Amino acid sequence: MRISKFILAVTTCAGLAACGDSTGEQALLGGGAGALGSAVLGADPFVGAAVGAAGNVLYCKTQKNCY
Repeated sequence: MRISKFILAVTTCAGLAACGDSTGEQALLGGGAGALGSAVLGADPFVGAAVGAAGNVLYCKTQKNCY
């Protein structure tokens, strides 16, 4: 059980690190990773999706190495 949570956490972090080609893709990738991460932690997945989407769009727009 612990190993599967670890793998899920690593996958979630990888999803958050991924930038999409457009703002919509960035929001979708971040929202999915945020919802998944919050579900693993037992938090509200809707709040996690909103925070993940906003965080990924903000990160991708401010970093020079993303599209």
